[in-house]
Amino acid sequence: MTSLLVRPQSPDADGKVLEVTPQSAGWDHVGFRVHRLQKGQRLSGETGSREHCLVLLSGRATVAGAGERWEDIGERMDIFDKVPPYSVYLPDGADFEVEALTDLEIAVCSAPGHGNHKARLIAPQQVKCSTRGGGTNTRHIHDILPETEPADGLLVVEVYTPPGNWSSYPPHKHDVDNLPEESILEETYYHRLNPSQGFAFQRVYTDDRSLDETMAVDNGCCVMVPRGYHPVGAPHGYELYYLNVMAGPKREWKFKNDPEHDWIVQQQ
Repeated sequence: MTSLLVRPQSPDADGKVLEVTPQSAGWDHVGFRVHRLQKGQRLSGETGSREHCLVLLSGRATVAGAGERWEDIGERMDIFDKVPPYSVYLPDGADFEVEALTDLEIAVCSAPGHGNHKARLIAPQQVKCSTRGGGTNTRHIHDILPETEPADGLLVVEVYTPPGNWSSYPPHKHDVDNLPEESILEETYYHRLNPSQGFAFQRVYTDDRSLDETMAVDNGCCVMVPRGYHPVGAPHGYELYYLNVMAGPKREWKFKNDPEHDWIVQQQ
């Protein structure tokens, strides 16, 4: 098994099924975990030195944190309903609690925080929806926490890739401090498939191939992208969803396409 692929486990006492920390990933910024809570179950935590974005992947919940409280939020009961989710931004130095009002799947995204922003609800109508690419390179985007919205370091986006299509394609990377052309951002991909017994493929590779891993990704797996290009392919018959979390030294998403494949986007 490649070290870049993180598989889900049985829920622990807090419903946690998957976790990536800076320590486990060997990097400095991105933290990511997924909890699956049963109706009535509560999740309590502290943001510590890290800002958080709680994304309600499916289900309804009441969320309290940093002196704020949001009652009975969440309208997407299945990720593949394809409506934008409810999310909550929390600054560093905050306590929080999540009460599951239905069975709930929630993603906890984090990065180093600097106390610059207040807690807030990110409602579905605040999420920009768009479509990128064309033909078998078409994918549909929900910008949950883009760089145009306030945060210290976090960038959070979800993507739907139709069956038989490619995504994060042509292959691109963001691992060099060369603004405005390219920025350094660590990244996680949390994958879900519809139907759930499906699989997808993700490759992570560098120009010199010192890193070159191709992974068969099952439903609920997470892929870590410390550097390099990272395209994704969805086989015929299976729709692919992924939630991206990015963070780095500067909160700017500037990427470089693989020069050998850049001709593809030039023709779109």
